[in-house]
Amino acid sequence: MEIVTMGKVVVAARVENLQDALQAEGGKLPPEKVRAAEVSDALVDTGATALSLPRRLVAQLGLMRLRTRLVRTAAGTLSFGVYEPVRLKVQGRDCMVEVMELPDDCPVLIGQVPLELLDFVVDPTGRKLIGNPEHGGEQMIEMF
Repeated sequence: MEIVTMGKVVVAARVENLQDALQAEGGKLPPEKVRAAEVSDALVDTGATALSLPRRLVAQLGLMRLRTRLVRTAAGTLSFGVYEPVRLKVQGRDCMVEVMELPDDCPVLIGQVPLELLDFVVDPTGRKLIGNPEHGGEQMIEMF
């Protein structure tokens, strides 16, 4: 009998200020001025919903707070800031997604919504992200 152990999935990710990125693409901002964060250890958390960033990265990216939301956590129900969308890049794929703020002692969390938008699923045995096999491994959005 084979025993499969589940482990955490950690990926490299790039998070860009979306407004900066769009201005750079439009020629109004030099590409090197796009505020961005390169993260080598973003934790994939299928139990979480959103893309969540530590406060220091929210500040580094210059994100504007949009609203506050109640969030159910292991520590109980807490209020967290929700910030304007960013461009998230993982393994050659990208999506635009709002950001939830986390305390600085937390890792970057990639939750279910960005995983859906990126069309990745978790390979628990290989402890990695793979392209959705239902879509032939290619990034696709379902509209039905």
